[in-house]
Amino acid sequence: MGICRLRLIVLPLAVFALVAAPAASAGRDAGVAALQVALQSRGLYQGAIDGVKGPGTTAAVKRFQRRAGLTPNGMPGTATRKALGTYGKHVLGSRPLTRGASGWDVAALQFLLAWHGFPSATIDGGLGMHTERALRHFQRWAGLEPDGVAGASTYAALRRAPASCPISLAWPVSGQIGSPFGPRGNSFHAGVDIIAQSGAPVGAAASGHVTWAGRLAGGWGNLVVVAHADGVRTMYAHLASIAVRLGQHVVTGYRLGTVGATGDATGPHLHFEVRLRGAAVDPRPALP
Repeated sequence: MGICRLRLIVLPLAVFALVAAPAASAGRDAGVAALQVALQSRGLYQGAIDGVKGPGTTAAVKRFQRRAGLTPNGMPGTATRKALGTYGKHVLGSRPLTRGASGWDVAALQFLLAWHGFPSATIDGGLGMHTERALRHFQRWAGLEPDGVAGASTYAALRRAPASCPISLAWPVSGQIGSPFGPRGNSFHAGVDIIAQSGAPVGAAASGHVTWAGRLAGGWGNLVVVAHADGVRTMYAHLASIAVRLGQHVVTGYRLGTVGATGDATGPHLHFEVRLRGAAVDPRPALP
């Protein structure tokens, strides 16, 4: 169906000394994300935790190296990692991770969990309640024992390609994407925000049946959820009005409601999210 899949790659040992830490996708590396978290903890990096070694990240590395009395070459080698302290320690896979752990490897774990569809509240290098919950959800999704311990089997599962939507989708509303799927600040946006006028009709992205139609706490506001084939569910949040009922069968394009700004929304837009057996996946590759 022409669906693009995010792919994992492993960078050479010389690059960021990651040992076996995989990248989340081409150009987005978990080790770079961990570096950004470490720099952010020192107040030197203000950009998104996106795993991209761009000019902002390099400049922040140089600022830190100058502050630490190191050669400001922008390359975070062993000496730079050591100078970063707690958040520069432990490459991913060098130890099992449980709640209470902190460090470079925890930040990398959070980044990879997010790209696999199970984001924690923040990507901050600390394994707290939200990260443990995301870890357990991922383990269950991957067919592992959901023990909340990131060990060898969890690392192996994280090195596989993240899931992608197995069915074709139609755009639920006409508009520009205001916030895409992926890193946003030090968190991860699990869907796409489509900017549209208040009251614009929202259509089903594929045929299926309605499993939720009503207000939902947690910032969603008025929400409709539709279950489709192959374990796919689509979610339509912040609606001004809802035009379907629980259990109703809908076809592609069937009007589900209208665009609004209910819940945690700044201005009218549709938060459109796609989940595959519980894992959030990028809807754009499955859209025409």
